[in-house]
Amino acid sequence: MSSEKIAIILVDDHSIVREGLRAYLSSEPDLEVVGEASNGREAIKLAAEVVPDVALVDLVMPDPTPGPAGPMDGIGTIRELKKMSPHTQVIVLTSYAEDEKIFPAVRAGALSYMLKDVSAEDLAKAIRSAARGEATLHPLVAARLVSEVGGERRETGVDALTEREMEVLTLIARGMSNREIAQTLVIAEKTVKSHVSNILSKLHLADRTQAAIYALRQHLVPLDDTGG
Repeated sequence: MSSEKIAIILVDDHSIVREGLRAYLSSEPDLEVVGEASNGREAIKLAAEVVPDVALVDLVMPDPTPGPAGPMDGIGTIRELKKMSPHTQVIVLTSYAEDEKIFPAVRAGALSYMLKDVSAEDLAKAIRSAARGEATLHPLVAARLVSEVGGERRETGVDALTEREMEVLTLIARGMSNREIAQTLVIAEKTVKSHVSNILSKLHLADRTQAAIYALRQHLVPLDDTGG
């Protein structure tokens, strides 16, 4: 089992909820809260920077700066977060178990759906399961999802990559290892690994060699600039 901690971000507009979650999760030796956000837009920006393994997301949050498409609620946050970081597994942590909340959240890309009456121990288990790609659903939610099939088509190709992911991709194409990329970009090697995971997922590639070839074919890196 890896000794690396599971990186988590907390997305909830109530600071007392975030404080409580942070206090408990920080006491677990294999879990680490790497950031907090009070609304969806903060969450997307934060996730792009730290690329967490798991995001705990509330569904009902205010949007301080609604865009032309309207306010970004919890569902929109999940959708944009999964587009930007497929590596990040989303756990909905909410007080609502209504169909109009559950189904859109799952379709948007949420892996797990928990109610806020969950015990701290069960939440920690759900986070560990999410990091392995395993879903945890509240019994009420599971019953309602039996006949539902979630999932929307995601944006693919270079346009789906964040600016940081583009930087990582070009450095992969230049033959750099994760450690070298981390040193070049001044970020943690674990964060580089998460970026690479996102890149491979978004571009539907099997490994970093395919990623390097893709970058060359897309003329993201000149052939004479690959270090080979």
